Amino acid sequence: MTSFKGRVFNFLMRNRHLLNGRIRKERYDMNTSIAGFRHECETGAARYARIPEGVIVNAQIIENMNCEWLIPEGANGLNVIMYVHGGGYVSGSCKDHRGFISKFAKNTGVTNLVFEYRLAPENPYPAAVDDSVKIYKWLLAFGYKAENILIAGESAGGGLCLATLLALKEQNIPLPTAAVAISPWTDLTCSSDSYRTKNRFSLAPLDSWLVFSKHYTGNYPPDLPLISPLFGNLEGLPPLFINSGADDELYEDGEKFYLKAKNAGVDVTFLKGENMVHCYPLLAPMFPEAKEAMDEIVSFVRKYSPPQ
Repeated sequence: MTSFKGRVFNFLMRNRHLLNGRIRKERYDMNTSIAGFRHECETGAARYARIPEGVIVNAQIIENMNCEWLIPEGANGLNVIMYVHGGGYVSGSCKDHRGFISKFAKNTGVTNLVFEYRLAPENPYPAAVDDSVKIYKWLLAFGYKAENILIAGESAGGGLCLATLLALKEQNIPLPTAAVAISPWTDLTCSSDSYRTKNRFSLAPLDSWLVFSKHYTGNYPPDLPLISPLFGNLEGLPPLFINSGADDELYEDGEKFYLKAKNAGVDVTFLKGENMVHCYPLLAPMFPEAKEAMDEIVSFVRKYSPPQ
């Protein structure tokens, strides 16, 4: 049963358009301002921007990308989490994810590296996956061993971390020890029933995923595996942890990827968040379900990237 706090937080998040004076959720189309969407993301993230005590933030330019190392006190320096931020492939930055990822670093006890891959529509596919592969290869060249690298991400970043695994496999590059994908966007054809049945329950503006998909895919078909990893060959992937909120358009993206990975022989764990919305673990410890999900994610990370 969903906790009282969980019900309240999820209700408020689903209906924040009412708090902003709008009776109906906003509907996106190809004329919607992406600059405006980015501004909204930055403004919203400012509420969660506090850096936990004991976490150091070091900025660095890597492969012409703005990057940040989020280093928790006591991190051993051997393990690293390559964190792939979300934002529908059209938004996201070190700044607007700093609050979430710094908490993730503190909870796991592992250094996180977040990077600003190129965004659509200015830079459509394959820019994001190319940049992600570049950062991973840089980590290997810098001295990190593949068995000490874990890839994690949320939303589009969750899908991108899975697409990155497929790209690394294609290029015969040693795969990381494991991966975590929170509410991953794995199918940019947006063909699952969730996109139609759950939009009114979700956090996202109406039709926003369809718009983001068109911006990112550009002239490429959306079912290419490095765009939509759900359509890839998943054999040989490292252990995976996938979490999806049941009241999210992307729920079936996570569930279907889990089932396909399991059938391919991958060691994969799937956590379903009943009555939960998009990326709810990142709101821990605001309500019990978020904390419980984050605790499970942290346990998985520590199994494959022990902080000590």
